[in-house]
Amino acid sequence: MDVYSSLINIVGKDRVSNSQEELFIYSRDPGAQHPRKVDYVVMPKTVEEVQKVVILANKEKIPITPLGGGFTLSALVVPNKGGIVLDMKGMDKIIEVNEKNRYAVVEAGVSQAALKTYLEQNYPHLQHSTPEAPPTVTVVGNALIQGHGHISPRYGVNSDMINGMEVVLPTGEVCKIGSCSVSPYWFTRGPLPDLSGLFIGWFGTTGVVTKLSIKLYPKPRYREAMAFSTDDIDLITDAIFEVMQLDLLEDFFLITQEKPDWMNHVFFVIIVSGHSKKEIELKINTYKNLFQAFKGGDKVKFVEDLHPALEKRFLDVPPLAALAADFRKGGGFEYTGAILPVDKVPEAWRKGMEIAHKYGMLCSYVHQVLMGNSIMFGFNYSFNRADEEDVKKTRKALEESNRLTFELGGMVWKGEVGAQKLTMERMDPNTAELIKKVKMLLDPNGIMNPGNWD
Repeated sequence: MDVYSSLINIVGKDRVSNSQEELFIYSRDPGAQHPRKVDYVVMPKTVEEVQKVVILANKEKIPITPLGGGFTLSALVVPNKGGIVLDMKGMDKIIEVNEKNRYAVVEAGVSQAALKTYLEQNYPHLQHSTPEAPPTVTVVGNALIQGHGHISPRYGVNSDMINGMEVVLPTGEVCKIGSCSVSPYWFTRGPLPDLSGLFIGWFGTTGVVTKLSIKLYPKPRYREAMAFSTDDIDLITDAIFEVMQLDLLEDFFLITQEKPDWMNHVFFVIIVSGHSKKEIELKINTYKNLFQAFKGGDKVKFVEDLHPALEKRFLDVPPLAALAADFRKGGGFEYTGAILPVDKVPEAWRKGMEIAHKYGMLCSYVHQVLMGNSIMFGFNYSFNRADEEDVKKTRKALEESNRLTFELGGMVWKGEVGAQKLTMERMDPNTAELIKKVKMLLDPNGIMNPGNWD
């Protein structure tokens, strides 16, 4: 069968490609993973087109990989076994914003910037949780990989904010999950059997999400950034605990960098927000008082002269703190997104330094504290994409920091195939078998992004 012609019949000639120039783009991502083969790229605009492509792929047993923004850095949307890349960016409608019930329903291709801009223009008192990522990253993609945003320390990770979804199953059926399955409102995913878990964190191996409802939150009128610094790594755990106990912040992250010298400290960056200046003043003074009393008052210092440019960077949504990293010529950037218990941060900090220095890299970490007192601890590596030896060193550093994450009792967030295998090796065998059974039940022909969670 002529697959290319069949795809043209489904979506039209302008939205299908098998040219090497365009396939090249889809065969890699900005991270350090090896490029892989892609046979076709398709850009659907409707759920019916997605359905027809999936049915074709099932009939011909062709692998199919859904793609949102394509910025995971771990090649999750670069096919392991060739086949079709289903580029969802053409499905870019913001279908509904329900102001009173505080949710938005978006198609799979809606970018973070598009939703943010739409809310600012039409609902300036509402916001969604915006991840620290390029603006073209999709809302749906970030939520499905259990990403987090600028209000995650207060409200939880973005996958917790999913109310419901529309999914094309691997066999072609269209399914609605959450309240939208029984009601015209997409306001909650309970109290029903929570089937959304069949698609969150599965990296497109169980279906193609075409629509999603995401929670919206009040957008306070005022926001301020403050920073505290210390050189005592062993204080980090207790400091995080005390800051989170107050429950007054919007965002909270740690940042350090070996170069320039003034950045070679541990900085606690706290973002507070409020609906009045008095509320902001109260929160700022409360955190200042906390650290004045913390461990005798001389261990953590308030940064009095935070540079305006740095303050702006921290207050940006998303807070682009990673711009401070030492990106060398070549533009490569990679990291292990280690989700760690907070009490493991000092050990991760020291051993992460050792790994970076072993491979001749400068250390640059940004760590966001998450609700429930865990932390996304980023072992960050910048590298020269034009230097194959530099890329190889980065892969080795990545593998070592992945293994360290598991040794510390953590988990790797949006891990590449190697990290997924490490996860499965350590997983309870019955849990691993259950994952296998679920995948086989939903995708009997094994066409959905094969190679992930195998």
